[in-house]
Amino acid sequence: MKLTSEMIKEKARELGIDAVGIANIERYKDAPPLFNPKNYFPEAKSVIVTVMRIPRGSYRGIEEGTHWHNYTYYAYNRLNTLFRPRLTYALACFIEDHGWEAVPHYPAVPERNPVRMPVAEGKLPSDIVMSVRIMAVGAGVGEIGHSKVFLNPKFGPRVRLGCILTDAELEPDPIVEPGTICNKCGRCVRECPGNAIPPVKDEDKKITIEVGGKKITWGDVHMGRCTLTHHGFNNTISPFHKKAFPNMEFDVENCDITEEEAYRLCYPMATAKWTRTPFDNPSGSVIEYYDYVMKH
Repeated sequence: MKLTSEMIKEKARELGIDAVGIANIERYKDAPPLFNPKNYFPEAKSVIVTVMRIPRGSYRGIEEGTHWHNYTYYAYNRLNTLFRPRLTYALACFIEDHGWEAVPHYPAVPERNPVRMPVAEGKLPSDIVMSVRIMAVGAGVGEIGHSKVFLNPKFGPRVRLGCILTDAELEPDPIVEPGTICNKCGRCVRECPGNAIPPVKDEDKKITIEVGGKKITWGDVHMGRCTLTHHGFNNTISPFHKKAFPNMEFDVENCDITEEEAYRLCYPMATAKWTRTPFDNPSGSVIEYYDYVMKH
């Protein structure tokens, strides 16, 4: 059954998806084996990337210091795990209703993916996870900025991305020319509270890949510092961790903790329980706000 790029984009608009980009599979031919979409779906001919905006207003309560958890629900966790996948699923079904196979792909973190034994001799490990940001670059919906954050021409960094592989051969969109959105001004370096983004001119701390014949470069972000800061362990900006540990001196900006170590510290602390008596803290949570967020 006939299926075109424009039909997919029209359906995406009808579903409420903000933007769609399409790449031919050849653009990712140099991807590492465990990142390569052809190793996920060998018959794939096209990659479809969906873009859903993060509402500007989801940050308002944080800026005012009055309503913190809106970001968790409408800009991060629920947007990425519920609202966006529901529409990616619907678009995949639309493609299959037209007689083509569609593989919806959840945007996991390939850099942290484990590598297990293959299920059979001659096969790759069962841990192929594509980088949705790299897929998005190839599909022409934006570029990766120096901070490694994906940037869309209309919504800037406030987006969540989804991905579908299909064996339908579709008309691809042009790749955004590197430097069109991110001009390497260095503001992200100066503004990062975790000191996790390397200086723009530090050539030794850059990552460069090739997608569709374009050289794509971003900073080699210190993911340990980034993870600690993102999860509230940076007392210079997190009011909740500072409230629970007012005397704790943890120099996140200059530490060399790894990303794995940071996760091992942050995630258990989010659910940690301790109280001298039930009257001090009825919830028993070490960091009470985590408990509040989890219950809403």
